[in-house]
Amino acid sequence: MIRALTIRSPWSDCIALDNGKRTENRVWRTNWRGLVLLHAGLQTDRPALHLPHVARTIRGRDLPTGAVIGVARLTGCHQDPDGSPPCTQWAEPGRWHLELTDAQELALPIPARGQLGPWKPTEDLLAQVRQQLPGLRP
Repeated sequence: MIRALTIRSPWSDCIALDNGKRTENRVWRTNWRGLVLLHAGLQTDRPALHLPHVARTIRGRDLPTGAVIGVARLTGCHQDPDGSPPCTQWAEPGRWHLELTDAQELALPIPARGQLGPWKPTEDLLAQVRQQLPGLRP
């Protein structure tokens, strides 16, 4: 089973590029594990564009919105213990950290409507993703 996850740009791009962002911050936890489509939401987190680690990652790139831009594997979900340092530079204290691995960027963004929380992509959307990533397996 494959799910999709809507993430505001530029965070979605930082994950899809697999340049070190393997943590997505959420206020909720999930027990679900498996392949997720990375959906760039309609909104852009403008202040994030000026963070040095984000700016380095996205330098010179178009940042599509309202589209699936990649895939990754959700392998875990945790919170850092109170008072401990963040698990990565991407982790926000007090949030649930979705652990993402094996990210692959799509060559062409696929326009799609997303929603909050993990959501089930349509068969048509999955077929379009598989056209770009024929070896994709849940």
